[in-house]
This record gives sequence, structure tokens and C-alpha cells, in this order.
Amino acid sequence: MATSNAVISGEQYNYDIIRKFSIMTLVWGAVGMFIGVYIASELAFPILNFDIPYITFGRLRPAHTGTVIFGFGGSALFATSYYIVQRTCQARLFGEKMVNFTFWGWQAIIVLAILGNVFGYSQGREYAEMEWPIDLLIEVVWVTYLIIFVGTLMKRNQPHIYVANWFYLAFILATALLHTFNNLAVPIGLFSLKSYSLFAGAQDAMTQWWYGHNSVGFFLTAAFLGMMYYFVPKQAGRPVYSYRLSVLHFWAIIFLYMWAGAHHLHWTAIPDWTSTLAATFSIMLLLPSWGGMINGILTLSGAWDKLRTDPIMRFLIVALSFYGMSTFEGPMMSLKDVNALSHYTDWTIGHVHSGALGWVAMITFGSMYHMIPRLWNTPMHSQKLINVHFWLATVGILLYIVAMWISGIMQGLMWRAFDNFGNLQYSFVESVAAAHPFYVMRALGGVFFLSGMLIMCYNVFKTIRNGNTEHQAFVGAKA
Repeated sequence: MATSNAVISGEQYNYDIIRKFSIMTLVWGAVGMFIGVYIASELAFPILNFDIPYITFGRLRPAHTGTVIFGFGGSALFATSYYIVQRTCQARLFGEKMVNFTFWGWQAIIVLAILGNVFGYSQGREYAEMEWPIDLLIEVVWVTYLIIFVGTLMKRNQPHIYVANWFYLAFILATALLHTFNNLAVPIGLFSLKSYSLFAGAQDAMTQWWYGHNSVGFFLTAAFLGMMYYFVPKQAGRPVYSYRLSVLHFWAIIFLYMWAGAHHLHWTAIPDWTSTLAATFSIMLLLPSWGGMINGILTLSGAWDKLRTDPIMRFLIVALSFYGMSTFEGPMMSLKDVNALSHYTDWTIGHVHSGALGWVAMITFGSMYHMIPRLWNTPMHSQKLINVHFWLATVGILLYIVAMWISGIMQGLMWRAFDNFGNLQYSFVESVAAAHPFYVMRALGGVFFLSGMLIMCYNVFKTIRNGNTEHQAFVGAKA
């Protein structure tokens, strides 16, 4: 990478927009994770299901997923992509007014989506619960984002396009395509929020999971790999282990992921060959996924000692470890025999959160801790609090996913158990009762993770108060 560790003058780069998105990353992270802990507690302790429709599990669950994926994750991707594309291209962001529109437009989308979910307006589609007017606003903001990113690449002062920008560009293009086709709907009236999907039956299911799995593949994987390919080498002070492997990783991921979505639809009304093909591509995804993980981890060759002293490096390496684990577990769960046991159980919830908390959140935390001191030209307020956050987050993730693995496998075995007369051995209610201790354990894991998030918010708040956006250079970090 051609740029130095010093923060270059704000006149050359637009850091104001990055600061805004960075702050909102933390705000939405805290809000979304708090909602997640509450709905986990509703399942563990039914007394918390008060007779108030706005805070029922059915309404808060989509509010939770939307806030953490699009509020927390989306704001982090805007912030880091705007930071990385400027630094690696040595060019200021294209379109100053459009840049601010993406910030205010995106925050408006998150607020409207949460309110819509809480008040009961929802399409009921996985990862896409917003109603049609919000879908249109997303489309406008996203196309603007694409124009800004491509425009910045075109005005770059470096002949080379760094690989992180490849991943970000693929994520922006793919998300635009996915969002457009998944949300083709017919409103029942111009002034009504209700609409009907353009597809129906098996075709609608195919479209939903083409979108749903590729949201994971591009929004939650390819985009965050863009973070990994910039911030891991920067924090380690080492070049990427293999640039050739990063290019191979990119093209294999981009080609294979689009075919894998139908593995969510085994044993349904879609043709058997369709889900078999999806499972085949899912297994093939193992190779590029692990290639990317190995590339990131081996970037530390010669700098392993940093793991003893640098908590930010720990966030990044643990994130890569969870990326490798999740991308092994996912293809295994796509196999029909494994899927027959795992699907519709808590095992799937554990798998999703090992990726969401272990990979997405941890790589985001590490990237933010690297970036924020450089945005406000001051060391982090407390390195010890970063370390505390790391251990709270790690323990929280482990409690969460172990609880869901045990609960999920137990559910799958109980649901398929028969007695000597060929009748189901357990009722569904018995499986719910058996899962209760693990739901309590899951909620406790969420409390640990949320506590780490709140500590990060405090640490960053104190850092910003000590910062100076007019200062020209970042002088280093506290010991």
C-alpha cells in the first residue's frame, strides 16, 4: 500500500463523512445488540413478553436484524470503504454533496425501517422486511454510493487498484442487483404501505434465498473481506501474504457464491436438482474461503508477537478464525443429510451468529479501533478497555454459539426420534422445555457481547473528546 500511517490533511481527503458513519456504526451497534439481548431474554424468560404489541418478539426480531446488519454493518462498510478507497487511490471522494446524501439517506432508512417493524409494517421477507417506499429510498442511496465509489476509483492517482477495493465494488454491485430483484413488488395503492411480491410460491422462495444467502455472501462476507485486506496488513505492519492468492480468492468467491442460495430450500417444493446444485457450489466455496482466511492469518508471518501486546490485532485474527470456522460449517450444513438434522433448529441460529458476531462484528471492532485514532488525530483513550472489550466479546460469542449448537442438535434429534410403535417420541413442547437452559445461556452470552459494545462506545467517546480534527498528523498510540 502506497500511503503512510500518518493521517493526511482533511483538505486532501474527506474524513468528515467517515467520522459520521463511524459514530453511527457504534450507535446502531449498541441499539441493535440491546434489542437482540432483549428478544433473547424474551425467549429465555417468557414473563418479559408483556402485553405490548410493539415489543413482541415477532416485531423486535426484524428490528434487531435490520439494525445490526444494515445500521451497524452498513454504516461500518460506508465508513471503511470511504476511508480505504481514498487512502489507496490517494484521491478525495467523488461528489461532495452526494457523499452527505448517502449518510443522511442511510440513517433515515434505518430509522424508518425500525419504526415500520415496531408498528407492524413488514413484507415478512428474510433480511428485507422494509416496505416498498423504503425499498425505493434504499435503491436511490445505493446507486449514489456506487457512483461515488466508482467515481473515486476513476480519479485515483495510483495506477493500481488495491484488492480491498475490488471486494467493496463487488459488494456494492451485487447488493444493488439483489435488492432490486428481491423487492419487485406491486403496491396495493399509491398511499398504502402494503404491497404484494411480484413472485409467488416456489419462485418467491427461490428469489428470497437467492437474495438472503447472497446478502450473507456479498454484504456480510465480500465487503468485510475488503476490511480484512486493508486493516490486517496495516495493523500488522506487514504486506499481504500473497497478492496472487487474494486475487484468486476474489474471483472464486464472486463466481461461486451466487449459486449457493437454494441450499436453504432442501426438502421443499423446488426441484431436487436445484438444491443439489446449490449444495455442490457451497462445498466448492470451502476452498476460496479458507484460502482467504489463510492469506489473512499468514500476513502476520514475522509479526506474531503483536498478538501478545496488541488487542486490536487480536480482534482481527479472532475474526479471521471465525470466518474460517463459519465458512467450513456453512458448506457442511448445506449437505442434505446434515441439513435434515440442522435446518429449522437453533443450530442454524448458532451458525449465523458465529459469522455475524465472530466474523462481522470482530473485524468491524478491530477496523474501527485502528481507524478512529487516525480520524481524530489522538491515541485511543484506553488500551486496557480495548483489551476488556476483546475478552467480553470473545466470551460472549462462545457462550452464544455453544448454547445454540447444543440446543440445535438436541432439537434435531428429539424431532426425529420415534418410539417402538412408530410414533414421535417427544412432543414439540418437550423440545422447547429442554432448550430452556440453553436459551438462558444464549441471553447471557448476549449480555457479555453487549457489555463489550458499550465499553467500546465509552472508550471512543472519550477518545473523540480528546481529539482534534484540525491536527495534521496522527502521532501514534498509547502504550
